[in-house]
Formats: sequence, structure tokens, C-alpha cells
Amino acid sequence: MQPESQTASGARIGHVHLKVADLARSVAFYEAALGLEVQQYFGTEAAFLSFDGYHHHLGLNTWHSAHGPRPAPDATGLYHTAFLFPDRAALARAVRRALDAGVRLEGAADHGVSEAIYFSDPDGNGIEIYCDRAPQDWPRDSTGQLAMGNARLDIAALLALV
Repeated sequence: MQPESQTASGARIGHVHLKVADLARSVAFYEAALGLEVQQYFGTEAAFLSFDGYHHHLGLNTWHSAHGPRPAPDATGLYHTAFLFPDRAALARAVRRALDAGVRLEGAADHGVSEAIYFSDPDGNGIEIYCDRAPQDWPRDSTGQLAMGNARLDIAALLALV
């Protein structure tokens, strides 16, 4: 994966930790749909998963949410977790993997700076899988500010890469 964007201080977002209703169901989903691998279980209530053997990109727990309901669509909370893939071919492979795991896609967009696919996990947590374009290819307005958009993404053309 490409390195995450960093601030002048060197800070970056390192991982996300989600409350889930059923740990085994969620672990199975993230393994099948995204290819994450369990690095460690913390008792029977938490698991830490990652790509490529990192200690964890994703934490899952049932500490306060075991057997809990999905949040209402209009409730506050995390909108989605975004997983950055290094290029279009890797994104295409990730989309194919998710589809093969039975994931129902909820959206797809060309944002100008990136191409993104959207779906949800079994607890209703939003997921974005995406790849960035090179910064020199990002759309800009006449003042040089980013001009991101929300254009249709041709998923069939993306999947033709795999």
C-alpha cells in the first residue's frame, strides 16, 4: 500500500478500530472481502487484522457491542473506513475479491483525485476501497485549488484489468 498522507509533524492516521456485534462474523468478512489477515486475538472479544503482516490496520471488538443492533442510517458515527490500494490494477483485484466474497456494492465514483468503490460490512460500517491518481493529475480550478468531483466510475472497465 502507498504511504498515508502525512502532516508537517509526521502524524498520520494509523488504524481504525470498530465495534461489531459478532467478532467471528466480522473477522470472516474482512478476511474474505478484503484479504486482511488476523495478527492477534485479544481474548474472545477483539481481533487485530492487517495487510502484509503489519501489527494492525483494523481492530474489531465486541466490548460494548456484542449482539448489538446496526446503527440507524441517520445516527452519528463513522461514515466509512477507506482502504488505499497502490494502483488501479490492485483496486480492480480488490473489487473482484469483494464481489467473489458476495459483497453488494453500494456505490462507485471517480473523484478526480481517486477512484473509489463503496460497500458495507455486516454491522453497517461503511467501507471505501480506492486508489489515488498521481498528485500532478489531480483536477484543479482556476485558482489552483483542488476541484474534486463525484463522476460515474465504470466498474466494468476497472474489472477488465483483472
